[in-house]
Amino acid sequence: MPYEPPTHTVERSLRATTGAKTVAGVDEVGRGAWAGPVTVCAAVTGLRRPPDGLTDSKLISPKRRTELASVLEGWVTSHALGHSSPEEIDALGMTAALRLAAVRALEALPVRPDAVILDGKHDYLGPPWHVRTVIKGDQSCIAVAAASVIAKVRRDAMMAELEAGSDECAGFGFAANAGYPSPVHQAALAERGPTAHHRVSWAYLDALPQWRHLKKTRPSAEAVALESGGQLGFDF
Repeated sequence: MPYEPPTHTVERSLRATTGAKTVAGVDEVGRGAWAGPVTVCAAVTGLRRPPDGLTDSKLISPKRRTELASVLEGWVTSHALGHSSPEEIDALGMTAALRLAAVRALEALPVRPDAVILDGKHDYLGPPWHVRTVIKGDQSCIAVAAASVIAKVRRDAMMAELEAGSDECAGFGFAANAGYPSPVHQAALAERGPTAHHRVSWAYLDALPQWRHLKKTRPSAEAVALESGGQLGFDF
């Protein structure tokens, strides 16, 4: 099925209405995985014509996605990645962990963006960032699409390296499933229990009686906000 190529329309709008000179596209990967970090990429592209075939990473074959990511990393003006670990996800909840990863990515850019295009309908960044949320921004906005592809390829590679380099993770299929609940992953989890790279505050452990005792209870949003000086006031 053909898709409309992404454009700079939102970026041009932000430049015109806010005076932003540097606009970053932001997208995440790994939100629904049971293992591994959640990864956020921030990409600045300017207003140049993108490489052919750029769109949401989920709509591109793995081979082409890897090839395109290599091209994009040299094509973008700048990009950076931020990660939140499974431990941080368990401690903070996904919304706050996403914000943490996104801030890490944005602050790693060589120039602080004047505005951010965030994929989706929920602004998990908040002040002081000037955010424009765009539903399906990874299909419609060039900078967000670039961030989507880079984030997906880089996180997939991290998960493959995790499986290859750790006896603990061998057999969980991370090279193929990237920590998402594939049949191979679920079977290994039922047999061997969660590794140090699993999110152990998640509900999947409720269905595994022999490992249920390992489940951690996540603190409330109010407790997290209090411990962090009120900086993480998000709904979990």
